[in-house]
Parts: sequence; C-alpha cells; structure tokens
Amino acid sequence: MNNNIKKIGSLLLVAIIGGLVALGLNKLVVPKSNETSEFFELHQNAKFTLAERMADTTLGGNFVLVSEVATPAVVHIKTMISSSNQMRQINPFEDFFGPGFGMPDQGPREASGSGVVIHSDGYIVTNNHVVEAADKVEVILNDKRSYIAEVLGVDPETDLALLKIEEENLPYLNLGNSDDLKIGEWVVAVGNPFNLTSTVTAGIVSAKGRNINLLRQQGGEYAIENFIQTDAAVNPGNSGGALVNTRGELIGINTAIASKTGSYSGYSFAIPINLAKKIITDLKDYGEVKRAILGVRIQDITQDLADEKGLKSLNGVFIPDVTDGGSADKAGVKSGDVILKIDDVFVNKSSDLQEQISQYHPGDKVSITLLRDNQEKVIEAELLSKTGEKEIVNDVNREETKVLGAEIENISRDERLALKIRHGVKITKLGNGQLKSKGIPSGFVITHIDKMPMYSTSDVRKALKDKTGAILIEGVRENGDEEAYAIRIE
Repeated sequence: MNNNIKKIGSLLLVAIIGGLVALGLNKLVVPKSNETSEFFELHQNAKFTLAERMADTTLGGNFVLVSEVATPAVVHIKTMISSSNQMRQINPFEDFFGPGFGMPDQGPREASGSGVVIHSDGYIVTNNHVVEAADKVEVILNDKRSYIAEVLGVDPETDLALLKIEEENLPYLNLGNSDDLKIGEWVVAVGNPFNLTSTVTAGIVSAKGRNINLLRQQGGEYAIENFIQTDAAVNPGNSGGALVNTRGELIGINTAIASKTGSYSGYSFAIPINLAKKIITDLKDYGEVKRAILGVRIQDITQDLADEKGLKSLNGVFIPDVTDGGSADKAGVKSGDVILKIDDVFVNKSSDLQEQISQYHPGDKVSITLLRDNQEKVIEAELLSKTGEKEIVNDVNREETKVLGAEIENISRDERLALKIRHGVKITKLGNGQLKSKGIPSGFVITHIDKMPMYSTSDVRKALKDKTGAILIEGVRENGDEEAYAIRIE
C-alpha cells in the first residue's frame, strides 16, 4: 500500500515537473499575440528595440517578431531606364544573376529591387546597381503608398546608394553591429524577389569577410568587398534589401548571389552594415564618399608566403609595398611589415583591413599594430584622402537647389494628392531671375519642362543644365490651376 502511494506520488511529481517544463518552453518559444502587436506599434514610434524583447538566444529559430519589425521597413524600388542610359550602364552582376541579366533592350526598361528605410524621415539605403542610370526611381512602401525618390548619392566602390522620399514617421530598422556576427548565427533576408513584395527568408551566416572580386572587376580602384555570406534564399529583386539578425537589427544590405542560372543556388552575399554606416553618412552629408586612404598594397598571408618571408604566424595582412608620401609611409610603415590590428580590431584578411580603414575620414588618426622582424610594434597614422589631403574638402554645391534664381524642393505625397498631380517640384522662394521676371509665383509646382516630367529637384537641374534658347515650363499653382510659361535662357 505504502509502495503504491509512493509510486503514485512519484508519477504525480514527474507529471507536474513535466507540465511546468512544457509550459516554460511554450513561453520561451511562442510569443504572446498581444506582445507582438505592442512591440510592432512601439517600434514604429522608435521607442523600442527587438533586443529588449528577444534577449534570450533560444528564440533564434522563431522569426515572427523579426519579420513584423523588418517587413514594414523594407521597400520595393522600381526604376525606369531610358535606352540611352542602358547603353551606358555596366553589368557587373551578370556572373551572379545569369547571362544577359540587366542587358539593354530596344526601348525604355523597367527594373526593380529593394531598399531599407533607415530613418523615419524617409532616408532609404539600397544598392548602387539598383538605381544606376535610372531616369526615374519609384519607392513603394509595404502599405502600398508610392513616392518618387531623390537619389542623394551613390558609391560604386561599395555598391551603395542613398535615397530620400518626402514623408515622415516611417517605420525603420535600427542598425546593428555586423562585427559581432558569428558564423552559424540565424539571419533573415527581406526583399522583393521576382517582384514578389515583402518576402522573408531565413538562413545562417555561412562566412564573413568574403571577397568575391565583383566590384574590382569593373575597374573600381578603391572597391571594398567584405561580404557577409549566408544561405538565406536571395534572388533577383532582393538587391538592396535587408539582412536582419534575430534582434531585429539591420546588419547587412543584400547585394549578390553566387549563381550560373540567375536564381538562388545556395549562397548570397550582403554588405556589412558597419561598412555601410560611414558610406551612408557621407552620401547624406556630402553627396559623395570622403574616402580615407592608408597608402599600402596588401596581400593575404598564405603558408607559402609565410615560408617565403620567414613569418612565424599566418595572422595579419602582409604589406608588399608602401606608397611614397602616403599615410602609411609618413607613419613609418615599411614594405614587408604585417598589419595585425587597426585600433583594437584584428585584421586577418585584406578585406578586413579595407573595411576598417573605410570607416574613417581623411584627417582621422588610427593606431596600427604591426609585426616587423617578428616583433610587434604600434604606430599612429594620420589618414589622407586619395588626393593626399588631411581634411575633408566639401565641394558640394550648396546652390544646387536653386535654378534660374529660384529655390526648389521636392513635394510630399500629400501635396501631390491635394493638387491631383502625379509628380512635380515646388518653387519655395523666388529671387531675381527668369522665373520671377515671367511672373511665375512662389509655390508654383513645375510638372514638366519641355514636355518632360519632373519627379525631383535633380530632374529640374538636369533639364536646365547648359540649356539655351526657349523652354516651356508647365505646372500648377497652389490653388490647383494649371499654367504654362515660355521663357528664354540666354
């Protein structure tokens, strides 16, 4: 009797413990629906990060919350490329997306890709090859709202571009730290493959620091490749989309796939966000990248090279040559040195060294740990620009928003809807010039110049650049009345 009671008690205890364990696991793996909703709203208001909700790494395989954060911040990009621009457009991605991908045809071509909102005021990062040579760039949000984007700047050396749309309070992704990524870590890719909008795929980080010689093949003297390799499914149209970690942070911009067919074959490559951060900031502030140069030739260390040079370790990056008068030369770096660290970051591949230097501006000072005659040495170098300058030269034309004596700006979607127009550029201030002399009022929205549609301020500047003689300007007044003006440019 007592033995039976003990057995029953033991079974009950096991059942209770099992139930508690199951309940605990369920709470770990299955998020509450109301928490998901609350999280999404707070993220859009930029008051919350997924890291606070998903601190436990056991949630790595559950991508529901990650998808709810990332999907609204990833946009669909459509571009229109004229026949003349297609002839000028290079095709560096044919080896990765298949023969003939992106090649010109007989008429205007429409292409598509993806982009990531990185600021609530409408700043979007994408690939340069997504918007290259485009006459019109359309951004379609996850909620189907559509905008004409301004291309603020591009950088072919890293295949990045920064766009801007006139909108506020957009959902966006917080930037993570791609240096912290681990091989085997779960990641999520979000984009618009084959025009299938808002597509989410998952995989793991397969490798880091991949140099696939994609950009340098196109003659990029300062091309930087230090890709994150993943096995998340990425296809044509995913370019410029988000690679996100399980904390909902943007850690890469999807760029290329390894494929002989044009479709996903197992591996994809993303630009690390730590490399992109500085590029994006420069494009926003200067319209171009202010690139710092160390002034060395670099070479990965192999066993054969180590044996040849008498190196006791395979760590670091070998320096076969130093540029006379460059940053490294002035700091005391010599041919035959091995660079081990830039500041506190170890560099074991050429791509590692390139990425670390790319995060600095001309005039910045860096600490270089190097190996010379198998002895460690630390020196300080002041980085220079490619033209040998120590300071950032801001050669952006601050008058670029002025045309014919008037200041212009892109209009918002609400303004377009109110005026019942699909595109246009607004005159915000009139100074002395042809527009004022012809009686064109402040607030007038230019929709066409010589019958060509105007989508952004850059379109207006292009249309009027080096223009002489008579031109026709069409548009609408603030009250919606349509007007046309013929002016002459001497």
